[in-house]
Amino acid sequence: MQRLPTLLTGLLALAASAALAGPAQTLQIHLTIDGQQLTATLTDSPTTRDFIAQLPLTLKLDDYAATEKIAYLPKKLTTQGAPAGIDPAPGDVTYYAPWGNLAIFYRDFGYSTSLIKLGRIDTGIGALAVRGTVTITIAPAGK
Repeated sequence: MQRLPTLLTGLLALAASAALAGPAQTLQIHLTIDGQQLTATLTDSPTTRDFIAQLPLTLKLDDYAATEKIAYLPKKLTTQGAPAGIDPAPGDVTYYAPWGNLAIFYRDFGYSTSLIKLGRIDTGIGALAVRGTVTITIAPAGK
């Protein structure tokens, strides 16, 4: 019975330190497609920081499997600390490590290994749900 107070004290200390650390850092980016500006919020991770370092970018996004738009990045991103995979949802901005490509999902898809979530489109996902290739410019918000 004496372990319970110790365990609770430890959990409370952990919760307090997490609260002091604040929420995870996020960064907003703008994605411009055919004059339409979308906003996405990226989460802080080593992979995302590598992606941000490559911005601004202008890419041709090709349709892939009528589910996502993909484009190859100028250089591969780190996968340090990344999960084994994710189950992407419409609006997710991701990186597919084996191919070195950005993948933005506009339809639901199942779990994929080696897929890393960078963030999520906040508004305007419909601009991606078009047939064929689209040109996109990606830049940090405010730039």
